[in-house]
Amino acid sequence: MKIVACNSNLPLARAVAHELRMPLCKTVVKRFADGEVFVEIQENVRGEDVFVVQSTCMPTNDHLMELLVMLDALRRGSAKRVTAVMPYFGYARQDRKSGPRTPISAKLVANLLTEAGANRILTMDLHAMQIQGFFDIPTDNLYAAPLFVRDLKTRLPDRELIIVSPDVGGVVRARQLAQRLNVDLAIIDKRRERAGVSEVMNVIGDVAGRYCVLVDDIIDSGGSLCNAANALMSRGAEGVEAYVTHGVLTGNACLRVKDSPLNMLTLTDSIPATEALLETPNIRQITTANLLARAMSAVADESSVSSLFD
Repeated sequence: MKIVACNSNLPLARAVAHELRMPLCKTVVKRFADGEVFVEIQENVRGEDVFVVQSTCMPTNDHLMELLVMLDALRRGSAKRVTAVMPYFGYARQDRKSGPRTPISAKLVANLLTEAGANRILTMDLHAMQIQGFFDIPTDNLYAAPLFVRDLKTRLPDRELIIVSPDVGGVVRARQLAQRLNVDLAIIDKRRERAGVSEVMNVIGDVAGRYCVLVDDIIDSGGSLCNAANALMSRGAEGVEAYVTHGVLTGNACLRVKDSPLNMLTLTDSIPATEALLETPNIRQITTANLLARAMSAVADESSVSSLFD
C-alpha cells in the first residue's frame, strides 16, 4: 500500500499518512513554464495498491488535471490498483442538465477519471447520491455525519438542539443527522413569488427557544446559509450555528459569515483552509484524516467500508 499526494490538500494527505503510520510516496508534481502539469513518481509502484489523495477544489481545473496526470503515471508504472481519494469532488453540482444544451459535467469528470487509470473512487458527501452511478468502477461515498455527531455531543451536550435543513433538497441529509442525535428536524423553504421580488424564507417547524444547527454539504458564497440563520433568529431561535462538509467559500463568503448571526460555522478539512478562513473567528475546521485513513485501510484489506458510516 502506498499513499501519493498531489498539491491541492497536502496538509490532509500528510495527516492521513500519519494516521496510517506510513510515509507519503516520493513524487514530483510541478508545472512547466506554460502551465503544463508534470508528474514524476520517484518510487517503484509495480504491483502496489496506491491511493492518490487530491481534492478537486479551487483552482478546480488545475487540480483535476494534476489528478488525471498522476493516475496515468501510476497506470503506466504498473500499479496493481489505483484509488482516487477525493475528499471534495469538484463539478459535483453539475450532476444533471439544468437547461437545454447544457452539460452533465460530473459524468464527464467520472469518465475522465476512469479513462486516466482510476480503478476505484473514494470520496465524501457527494452533492448528489446519483453521481455514484456515473462511475463504472467501485465508488465509496463516505459521510461526515458521524464526525458532526461526535463534535456536537462534545461541544453542545446540554443544548436543546434542532437540526435544520437550509433547503428542501437537503432534507435527507439533515434527517439522518437528526436521527443520530435523536432530536427534531426543521426545514427552510425558500421561494421567490415573482421576478424582481425578494426571496421569502418560510420555516417549517417550531424553532422558538431552540438552538438551531444548520446542516449542508457545500457552502460557496454563504448567502443562503446566512439568510437561513437570519430567518431562524427572526422566528425566536435561541442561537444558530452550521455544520457543512465542504467549505468552498468563494468571494466575500468569510466576511459574510463573520457578520451573520451564526455563532459558529464548522467545516471539515476536505478543502484546505484559506487565510481568510483562519482569520474568521466564527469558522472552524475538524479533520477527516482518521475517517479517510480507516476507509483506505478497509479498501486495502478488502473489508467493509460501510461499517464506517455508523
